[in-house]
Amino acid sequence: MIIFLDESGDLGFDFENKSPSSYFVITLLVCDGKPATDSFKVAVKRALKNKLNHKKSRRKVQELHATQLSFSIKKYFYKQIKCFDWQIYTIGLNKRNVFEYLTNKVGRKKLYNYLANYIIEKVNFKRATSAVTLVVDKCKNKAEIEDFNQYLENQLEGELPLETSLNVYHADSMNSFGLQAVDLFCWGVFRKYERQDLQWYDIYKKQIKFETEYLK
Repeated sequence: MIIFLDESGDLGFDFENKSPSSYFVITLLVCDGKPATDSFKVAVKRALKNKLNHKKSRRKVQELHATQLSFSIKKYFYKQIKCFDWQIYTIGLNKRNVFEYLTNKVGRKKLYNYLANYIIEKVNFKRATSAVTLVVDKCKNKAEIEDFNQYLENQLEGELPLETSLNVYHADSMNSFGLQAVDLFCWGVFRKYERQDLQWYDIYKKQIKFETEYLK
């Protein structure tokens, strides 16, 4: 089992002087096996080749970013997916209802780890075979990576079957087709909560296994 994790929005809380997002979303793309990850590889590469890096394009695009893609390109990407042995798990945090003690630097780290663990625990790990691989976008420093990994390992120790190991990787999204795919899905969930925009979300919502709004 391979799980790709991404986030949309921010964890800023200064609503008076700045313009942070009202919601923060964490999304998991859970692939049961290699056919699913291979399907996303094909879909991403075709979208890049046929929609973004065609002959008329002067600038070569290296990866898919949801915020930079039109709805038509997102739909094209989705139509290229031929294997549907995968599910989406997602949580949308209503930041305006977060306790004040969680809005400082230490609190935000605690909040992020809690939300990530909350949604990961919803996954049915009994479907996993010998290992669960979690791939996260590499945006944390070394200390934050170690803290995040240790927190998840401690929390999930009782969730995983005894014969199943947990491997956590922090990767550059440019080198991960799964991270690029989950970026698109996570952005769609974020738009649903932040802007009540369901256009892209409605295309793939049937693949959502679990979704919740936290602190309504």
